[in-house]
Amino acid sequence: MTTTSPAPIELVEVAPRDGFQSIADPLPTERKIEVIQALLDAGIRRMEIGSFVSPRAIPQMADTGELIRAFAHRRDVRFSALVPNLKGAELALEHDVSELVYVVSVSEAHNRNNVRQSVDESLEAFARVVEAVRAKGNTALRLDLGTSFDCPFDGRVDWRRVDEVLTKALAITGELPVEVALCDTTGRATPFQVADHFTELTERHRSPALSWAFHGHDTFGMGVANALFAARHGATALDAACAGLGGCPFAPGATGNTASEDLVYALQGGGMAGDIDLGALLHAADLIAALPGGKTESHLRRVPREGLAGADAGA
Repeated sequence: MTTTSPAPIELVEVAPRDGFQSIADPLPTERKIEVIQALLDAGIRRMEIGSFVSPRAIPQMADTGELIRAFAHRRDVRFSALVPNLKGAELALEHDVSELVYVVSVSEAHNRNNVRQSVDESLEAFARVVEAVRAKGNTALRLDLGTSFDCPFDGRVDWRRVDEVLTKALAITGELPVEVALCDTTGRATPFQVADHFTELTERHRSPALSWAFHGHDTFGMGVANALFAARHGATALDAACAGLGGCPFAPGATGNTASEDLVYALQGGGMAGDIDLGALLHAADLIAALPGGKTESHLRRVPREGLAGADAGA
């Protein structure tokens, strides 16, 4: 039996935003720059570097502009920033960020808990962000659909609910290119649920302007498996956080993001990891694990380095 090799996957490193955000005490900007540089040295070429949110709400993200300026010379890297509203989008565009990321939860309960808005109100705000992106003309757009598989308040989420919200969102974006990420906010999804959602949604929404991503957490140990199933069923970008740093403060019980090094190890087995250096990535994971206040979880960091094919034992 022969199998067709899947297309190369873009790894989106989210530790500098989703990961750092989980640490309560603000980290020195210099430490963040050190970690980001280590991730770039490992070959990371897509990164969610921060978010333009109120410093009162999330103090950890107050230096996002400084981080973008520190790496403005890296034109070979696609840096993205999360924006919650038009004001955040305008700030991100002023900093010439490569990509804006807007989040809306498909669950009413989680969206209200997360951003104090109904889903429709969040979509109205999304329309204003879309117009700002159109006016700018050279910035990529990504829409993260939170709780696409499970809600901490309402339980399992059917793909039809995701489709309902996505249909409204795509009516707003029209022909504007957009990457849609299905997000397993709580980490409770199973590989078969991931496959089902991607299969149903990619079949219903076919457009050259639309691409797909998956954002997972490893709460139930399904992070890598879910990501691989997403890649087999339409996702061309996968989110992960080096050292497994993270955890959603608005999703009770959710643990950290899927560890980048765990996912890269799996992707390398299928020739899908691009030019990412696993040994250098583990070095970055060690730097992250040493940060005060962070919660990390990584399978590969527990394995002797000399036992990892392709990893630099001295890193």
